[in-house]
This record gives sequence, structure tokens and C-alpha cells, in this order.
Amino acid sequence: MNSTTLNSPDQTVKKTVFAVLFAVSFGHFVNDLLQAVVPSVYPMIKQKFHLTFSQIGLITLTYQLTASILQPFIGVFTDKKPKPYSLILGMTFTLTGLLGAAFAASFIHILIAVSLIGIGSSIFHPESSRVAHLAGGGRKGLAQSIFQLGGNAGSAIGPLLAALIVAPHGQAYISWFGIIAALGILVLYRIGRWYQGHLQEKAANKMAAATARYHHLSHGRVIFSLVILLVLIFSKYFYLASMTSYYTFYLISKFDVTLQQSQIYLFAFLGSVAAGTLLGGALGDRFGRKYVIWISILGVAPFTLLLPYVSLFWTVALSVAIGLIISSAFSAILVYATELVPGKVGMIAGLFFGLAFGMGGLGSAVLGKLADETSVEYVFKVCAYLPLIGILTGFLPNIEKEQSGNG
Repeated sequence: MNSTTLNSPDQTVKKTVFAVLFAVSFGHFVNDLLQAVVPSVYPMIKQKFHLTFSQIGLITLTYQLTASILQPFIGVFTDKKPKPYSLILGMTFTLTGLLGAAFAASFIHILIAVSLIGIGSSIFHPESSRVAHLAGGGRKGLAQSIFQLGGNAGSAIGPLLAALIVAPHGQAYISWFGIIAALGILVLYRIGRWYQGHLQEKAANKMAAATARYHHLSHGRVIFSLVILLVLIFSKYFYLASMTSYYTFYLISKFDVTLQQSQIYLFAFLGSVAAGTLLGGALGDRFGRKYVIWISILGVAPFTLLLPYVSLFWTVALSVAIGLIISSAFSAILVYATELVPGKVGMIAGLFFGLAFGMGGLGSAVLGKLADETSVEYVFKVCAYLPLIGILTGFLPNIEKEQSGNG
């Protein structure tokens, strides 16, 4: 391995440090894989504890709220006082919650367990996003995509492993995922050492700080643009909540597939989400983030509108197309937001990851209630219209032009 390794932080500002990017992406992979285990066994939990769809939604809401509310505050704090080893603390909370879910004896115990998992997520994401931002050099979209790819791949593989390990043997086998958590902690320790070295290098040579690219947008225009981005995050993650929480129920109800079959189809959808995430950041660097956001949110609408009315084959095919297109937006949105507010990576990451989790949790709770009162099929018909909100992208400024005009 060349000098650009986990042990050489001095090149982070000038060039992309792929060793660090892939390491933090792997940490994100482990973090999100563990978090995906509990939702993937919702049908098992629902049957064992005789839960309603509303209670299933409440489980997701509890996790997402603990994950979302804390993140912006943690991001603001670490912007001022970076904590390289906080990533390990976050993973430890996730591991504790996972073990709690494995041996939960009641609905209340499950809520406590997912709360701990949510706290772990809220600690992990802001600081790990900063590491990805630093390691990316000038290729911020690609760096964020590689980082997000790890998370989305973990979210995709989690249900598949749950289908192979937990579904045949029972709830207690969730504890086996603790081995993966331990591996994640080891990798995050190495990342923490590299990050600590970067901070020491920066303190020793303050002139080596990265040059921020500023724009000429007014404060009001920045706020207006951030609000639009947050609304787009709402539409994206509210729709994704219908897929991640209820796609298996939808397939079982409408097409009479087995639990394991439904989880494999969910894996196909989440795999397409992972692939789309990687494409979105790179395309944003090349063609402009606004255009990627536009195509990703609004462009997926024809597929979502068609999904509730087709056969099983086309349902799976359309879900893969939906995952591929809609997932390309998040990296572009997050990097666009950091360019709107330079120097506040932790705050922006915490705000947008937090809102993403919050919207996912709120969406799951609201849609669970709607499913109880109507049907899961009706939920998918209603959610099909959410991507039309993507038309608001037209009000965003072309920030790349603003920055090039300054340079």
C-alpha cells in the first residue's frame, strides 16, 4: 500500500484518500447492516408478540426519532470539538441495542432496544460523514457516495442475512450479528487513529487548512434552498419508508409469497438503492448536483405510480428501477447542502441524516396506521404520488455556477 493509508493523514486536504474512504464506508456498512436486522424480522416479531401495524410503525418511529433528534446537536458539537473515537461509542450503543432486541420479552423491551440502536446511529453519522468529507479531497460527491454505498449495502444485506440466520431459527439468533459489530469496532478504531492524526497535523500546521469555496447567495436564499432540500428529503424518505417497512407485507398480502421470498425481493430493492447511491455522487460531481436531484426525485414518479397495478415480476422489476433512481439523490443533496453552508459538515450531516431517519420513522408510523385502517395495497397507491414533490428542485440555485463565478 502506498503512503495514502489509514496511518497517513497529511494528504487529506489535497487529494482523495481512498483507503480511508473505503474503511469509513465499511464502518457505515456494518452500522446500517445491524440497524436493518430488526425491521427485516418485523413479520416474525409481529406474529410472536401479536402486534398491529400501528405498533410496528411505532417501533420504527421510536428508532428513527432517537436517531434523528440527537444528530443535529451532535453534529454542531463535533463541528466545534471533533471526537475521533466517538464512532466506537456509537457502534457500542448499536451492539447493546441489538443484543437487547435478540432477547426482548415484550413490546416495551423492543422499544428500548431500538432506542439504543437509534442513539448509536445518531452518534455515528455526523462524525463519520466528516471523515468521508475530509478523505474525499475535492471529490466530495464521489466521497459521499462511497460512504453512502457502505450504508446502503449494509441495509440491503441485513435483511438477506436475517432471512438466512434469524428467520429459520428465531429471535435469539439476532445476537449472532454481534460478531459483525465487534469487527466494525476494530475498523472504527483504525479510522479514529487516522482522524486523530489529521487533527494533530492540522493543529501543528494551521496554514494547511482546506480552502472553502463560497458563493454569493444571500442568507435568505440559503435558508430557502435548505428548506427545499429538506422537503425533498421528506418526499424521498417518506416513500422509502413504505418500501423498507411494508414492502414484504405488500408482497405477502398481494402475491402470497413466503416470508423468505419477500426478504429476497426486499434485498433486490435495497441492492438497487446501494448501486444508485454510488452513481448519484459521481454524476453530481460531473454534471451538477441540481440536475441529479431533479432526475432522482421527480424522474422516479412514473415508476412509483405504475407499481401498485402490475404483476409480481413487474413489481420486483419496477422496485429495482425505483431504488436505483431515487437513491441517487441523497449524496447530491447532502453535498449541495454543505456547499450552501461551508465549514459546517457535522451540522449539515446531522440535520439531513437526522431528518432522513425522522421522516422514515414518521412515515412508517403514519403508514402503519393507514394500513390498519385500509390495506397495505392502499398505502402503496397513496405513496406513489410523493415523488411529484421533486418539481420543487426547479427553485434551487445552480450553486456550481455561483462558485465558479467566485473563482
